[in-house]
Amino acid sequence: MVRIILGVIVGFFAWAMVWFGGEAVLSAVWAGFGSHQAAFQDAIEHGGPFTADSTVLLVHVVLASIVSVVAGFLAALIAGENKRAPLILAFLLLAMGLLKAAMSWDYVPVWYHIIFTVILVLMTILGGKLKAAGR
Repeated sequence: MVRIILGVIVGFFAWAMVWFGGEAVLSAVWAGFGSHQAAFQDAIEHGGPFTADSTVLLVHVVLASIVSVVAGFLAALIAGENKRAPLILAFLLLAMGLLKAAMSWDYVPVWYHIIFTVILVLMTILGGKLKAAGR
């Protein structure tokens, strides 16, 4: 049980580190990504208009997919099993994704909220299954 809890914690922190690191890299190499992120953050903090860029949103979906697979794989690797740890992590990430969706609901399209939150769950579980396949 301790290994499962540790796997979930490490998976969650790995997800956050890789997510924020990926966003930092994308902002550094793609000026449009960085300015979009800054405008989004400003709209959330101060209100006002914001128009979401579909390309940036799709990049977020791809990044979330990659990061979630990695996090699910790590959770399964550390836990020594491939079902419970990735599943618990998936629900934890889903809760965080729903919180993010609630905070940004007015600023991005509904399709993004749905795809992003579903991706968090499915790809985290897939990461756990990949660990099982590579035993």
